[in-house]
Amino acid sequence: MGATTLITVAPTGAESAKADVPALPVTLDELVQTAKECEAAGAAVIHVHIRDDDARPTLDLSRLRDTVTALRESTGLIVQLSTGGAVTDPYEDRLRVLDALPDMCSLTCGTVNFGDDVFMNPWPFMVKLHKRAQELEVVPEFELFDLGQVTALHRLLDKYGLPYGGHVHCDLVMGVPGGMPGDARTLVAAVEALPPGATWSATGIGRTSLPVMFAALSAGGHLRVGMEDTVTLAKGQPVTANAQLVVRAAQAATLAQRPPMSAADARTLLNTKPR
Repeated sequence: MGATTLITVAPTGAESAKADVPALPVTLDELVQTAKECEAAGAAVIHVHIRDDDARPTLDLSRLRDTVTALRESTGLIVQLSTGGAVTDPYEDRLRVLDALPDMCSLTCGTVNFGDDVFMNPWPFMVKLHKRAQELEVVPEFELFDLGQVTALHRLLDKYGLPYGGHVHCDLVMGVPGGMPGDARTLVAAVEALPPGATWSATGIGRTSLPVMFAALSAGGHLRVGMEDTVTLAKGQPVTANAQLVVRAAQAATLAQRPPMSAADARTLLNTKPR
């Protein structure tokens, strides 16, 4: 493959309101259009949260299935559904996300304070999600918000085995108010603690997006960007489309002589199931 960078785009999230962020893709048409633009800009994976007709976060299974189908029909991107949903979503609904049979799902390795809220991921829920993903042959991306969650990931793999496909891929989510800070020192500590052979990307929330991007590239990691994680390009300069963030990540990766990885190469790396 040569040295390339896997770019994941997280275009929507569950936190921002459409009224506050007009460029946020909340309808299926907006999401598909965003996905096409981001694929053309260098993304290989799309991390998906969906909204209902009132642009509120939802985990409605039929909508999720329609979303997976639409993204597969119109792009070559690896479709990764969020099992985090919104902080208020019940565990059953979050588990049911896997029934939409995405290529990948997110699997957060612990509970974290999330601003004023709490993002709940107790151990029994992690175990259920991991086993269900194994059964349905969905590749998890292990989301790590703190160093203790890296330890929890080791515990999960030691007790319940490798994920479907046999490869461990993680995303370090940095700079969340309540999680680990988005700086180079913390990134290095987290990466050193990962399971041997694991690949990883890093996400910097808000103003940590650029420091984390540069730290990840310098440490040989991959990138996740998108309006779920940051809605400004620079101070006072709002993001007008997710593709802007993907273009910037692709330019940085190319400058680091690790240009964007194709979706086909990403499928090989992550061992996703052909669907």
